[in-house]
Amino acid sequence: MKGILKLHGFLPFTIQFMILFKKATDLHKHIEEQRTKGEKIVFVPTMGALHEGHAFLVKQAKKEHGIAVCSIFVNPAQFNDPADFKKYPITIDKDILLLESIGCDILFLPSVEEIYPGGTIIKTKYDLGYLETILEGKYRPGHFQGVCAVMDRLLNIVKPDILFIGQKDYQQCMVITRLIELIGLNKLITINIAPTQREDDGLAMSSRNTRLDAESRKKAPAIYKTLTSIKNHLKPGDLIDLKRSAVTSLSAQGFKVDYIEIADANNLTIIDHHWDGKQKIVALAAAFLGDVRLIDNILLS
Repeated sequence: MKGILKLHGFLPFTIQFMILFKKATDLHKHIEEQRTKGEKIVFVPTMGALHEGHAFLVKQAKKEHGIAVCSIFVNPAQFNDPADFKKYPITIDKDILLLESIGCDILFLPSVEEIYPGGTIIKTKYDLGYLETILEGKYRPGHFQGVCAVMDRLLNIVKPDILFIGQKDYQQCMVITRLIELIGLNKLITINIAPTQREDDGLAMSSRNTRLDAESRKKAPAIYKTLTSIKNHLKPGDLIDLKRSAVTSLSAQGFKVDYIEIADANNLTIIDHHWDGKQKIVALAAAFLGDVRLIDNILLS
């Protein structure tokens, strides 16, 4: 929301205010009022602990010249490990300052009870098919059902025209796309997937990076370097040895590797044999450094 500020002896100038909502009904009412004025609603969902990667998403949203809405909600339903949920970094004051500095129009900051008035036990089963059986779905059972539950609720509160999400969570982007089809909003919402934002040393920006100690932070970029090595050594044919070599390399550097896979970029079908050199593919990795789990991916072709 914009306002005109007048100071004695100075020409008036425009300043930007960010409105914070904690109640879904209040936010929904305000957004509908803006929509009746012809405003476009652009939405960036987050779990807070914001960094420049999130800022990039909001800035991209602002370029759409609509109302930029950001949510901060650490979703308990998507943590298959309760200890991981308790350790998730919370930096609300810092997050608010960042969003204000980049011109975010609305921040939705709900409680758990506001998102899950009936409790966090998920009663709806979302049919994600193959996507729920591989990679993150395999190593984090129930995770994507939790993602779908919170996104279903948020999308029905905000009802955005455009949704911005980041490529770093490649599989999650596919899950959200599938969810939007399942709940019948695919003709109403445009999904924009923004490229992964990285630190100078290549490490994918992530809220979890703040939990890395100094030694682990130095090691962490090895994931991106390993994925880049896969890309540099890629050639048509059998890909198994390339993946095995990548796992061996990361393990030797102190990582506990969940997976390094190469998959079809459009549906995440795992590719082991007979890549023809033309099919669009992506390399994806997940590995622990200590108790911090990091994920990354790069498009290979």
